Amino acid sequence: MLTVLGFAMIATFLVLIMTKKMSPIAALVLIPALFCVAVGQGARLGDYVIEGVGNLAPTAAMLMFAIVYFGVMIDVGLFDPIVRAILRFCKADPVRIVVGTAVLAAIVSLDGDGSTTFMITVSAMYPLYKRLGMSLVVMTGVAATANGVMNTLPWGGPTARAATALKLDASDIFVPMIPALGTGLLFVFVLAYVLGRRERKRVGYLTLDEALVPEADTVLVKAGGGNGGDGGRGGKGAAGPSGAPGAREESGDGFQGLDPDRATLRPRLYWFNAGLTVALLTAMILELLPIPVLFLLGAALALTVNYPNMAEQKARIAAHADNVLNVSGMVFAAAVFTGVLTGTGMVKHMADWLVGAIPEGMGPHMGLVTGVLSLPLTYFMSNDGFYFGVLPVLAEAGAAHGVSPVEIARASIAGQALHMSSPLVPAVYVLVGMAKVEFGDHTRFTVKWAALTSLVVLAAAILFGIV
Repeated sequence: MLTVLGFAMIATFLVLIMTKKMSPIAALVLIPALFCVAVGQGARLGDYVIEGVGNLAPTAAMLMFAIVYFGVMIDVGLFDPIVRAILRFCKADPVRIVVGTAVLAAIVSLDGDGSTTFMITVSAMYPLYKRLGMSLVVMTGVAATANGVMNTLPWGGPTARAATALKLDASDIFVPMIPALGTGLLFVFVLAYVLGRRERKRVGYLTLDEALVPEADTVLVKAGGGNGGDGGRGGKGAAGPSGAPGAREESGDGFQGLDPDRATLRPRLYWFNAGLTVALLTAMILELLPIPVLFLLGAALALTVNYPNMAEQKARIAAHADNVLNVSGMVFAAAVFTGVLTGTGMVKHMADWLVGAIPEGMGPHMGLVTGVLSLPLTYFMSNDGFYFGVLPVLAEAGAAHGVSPVEIARASIAGQALHMSSPLVPAVYVLVGMAKVEFGDHTRFTVKWAALTSLVVLAAAILFGIV
């Protein structure tokens, strides 16, 4: 009975959030509460929730202050020189432009927010792609895949969800996976190079000065390629995407990706902010302090030094409040779902059934099974559905065959490169909207490369003995 109710609870949760009948937060709270009553344990619902909230508080704190910290770093202009350097590196060579897109998306993804990453990347790169007639789906595909690999950062969402669902420390999942994720990111750069070579063959090569002259908007004669393409020929004065803040094209100074005059900039404190960020990431990797404590201290210090005025601090916090509330609210709401699923015994009963369904020979390889399943499951369902609904069952099944939950958790993040192009990811609509690319075109181009990247991450994890 508990097995049936457990799967029914997960199915109800998935259907409601995939059909958008309920928000993830509401579904995480109300559905398990109803099923807790249905199994006759409604009187213990409070105990499950309180215990779950206590276990998840460190994860929620980490996400809250990581979002504030990296949001402030973008506000003060920490990434502006990186954007400008990448644009100078790119010149008007399609190979450099596509590789630069991957590098920029990977670097900006450090903030853990896909929407911010895509806004900055498209704002900076769109004018180059448009002016040179390069395929815009190459830009969206490379940016989404690079962001998908970087989305596995502890404050990015999936790793935190895996840690939350299995009651693990996020650093125990992420730090050992760094070699595998690094291999995946390297593969994205190689892929960007290959796609760039293909674009160079198709549209040719120009210097940046040649691309900027007014005559370049007619029919460009390019060595080794034709003209036009998926992105269309760049017209005179080609502007950045509508709604892209700070995206500017200036014939005298080249392409500007971010507004260089925004009021939140703190150029005199650039090296302080860069040093603080490097120190913070180093301390995280070395595990000098718990990650929530590191980001709490980092966010407080960044706000105090960059915005000593109290009103400015409040304004910066308010600017990032939506992201903070959505993410932290999701984590605390998950306490109800995971608490009920575990406390009522439904997870154990479902795991017993699942263990019986898996061929005996595959039991010791549940890490591999989880990694492979993470590709389609995180694409066709939200991260909330996979990590809070499916992962605990896989972890229990793995435990029955001697596979530790942390190995299952590590394998579960392998599919994130593909997940970031899922129709269930709101950020992907920001990406294709700003780039003026049809979602279907983006999907057809990106899915095969993103799936291959995810498989590279999983294969590297197995090869390095991480999973």
